[in-house]
Amino acid sequence: MAELRQPPSIDAYGGGGFRVSGERVEGSILILNDQLSHWPVTSLAGLGPDQIEAVLAAGSREVEFLLLGVGPKVAPPPPALRQALQAAGMGLEVMDTATAARVYNVLAAEGRRLAAALIAI
Repeated sequence: MAELRQPPSIDAYGGGGFRVSGERVEGSILILNDQLSHWPVTSLAGLGPDQIEAVLAAGSREVEFLLLGVGPKVAPPPPALRQALQAAGMGLEVMDTATAARVYNVLAAEGRRLAAALIAI
């Protein structure tokens, strides 16, 4: 029988990082297939398809949409990012990082197939 894996929970955010499942993580994060990794993006200006290569590689069978937390205030992502996700058959939801962290916890608990890319605030 396959082991059921729990998605990480985002317990807190701010101060340049996150507390994920009880552990402090400095900087931005990417959660893909219930696995947490550091994400080297520090601002929306530094974001493009190359920074979500792992999400694109996972494909639409693994990821229904990318939940993108863009920092302290919501702003539109670069058009190339949306175009790359659309070409891969994935959606994009853009929010400020605080809202995205809360929404991620709800959607992950529901078992949704999503990736979360959150820029630290």
